[in-house]
Amino acid sequence: MGRAGFVLVGGRSARMGRDKALLPYRGATLLEHIAAQVRQAAGSVTLVGAPERYRHLPYAAIPDHLPGAGPAAGIHAALTATEADWNLIVACDMPALTAQFLRRLIEQAERTGGQALVPLSPSGRWQPLCAVYHRSSLVRFQDALSRGCRRLAEIVASLDVRLYPVPEEHWFINLNTPADWNRAACL
Repeated sequence: MGRAGFVLVGGRSARMGRDKALLPYRGATLLEHIAAQVRQAAGSVTLVGAPERYRHLPYAAIPDHLPGAGPAAGIHAALTATEADWNLIVACDMPALTAQFLRRLIEQAERTGGQALVPLSPSGRWQPLCAVYHRSSLVRFQDALSRGCRRLAEIVASLDVRLYPVPEEHWFINLNTPADWNRAACL
């Protein structure tokens, strides 16, 4: 299998005050919306987080191997579980993402190689929670996490990264607070 898709749902949602993955969005939940986009783009979708929390949804789920260790541990869990070369990994709180945009990311990763394709927003920020990781990057994640490094930016910077400039910032709007959620009603 050449491609796989994963949605990170392991966060505590502390600033939101409730599980943001389960917030209602366009007649479903935010997670269901994101999972549908990832599945269309990658051909599969697996949730990374507490499986018991999402067992009522029709998706495979795998736990973080290091609960509470942040998104780097979630990416590590996805890369440990995958059999695919290229792995689309997306946070559950980016409602503007579309299957077409995500498919372009995967296709660009397959063309350019490296260990990761990371979008670069117009503001110059890397977007490692909406990126494509080659399974060969697992070794770097394992090494960093075993040393106690949980900073995703540091781990990703150690990879052979291809940047993918994106001219619109709106793709990367993420929902962390109730105010963010209220603004997202317009998306």
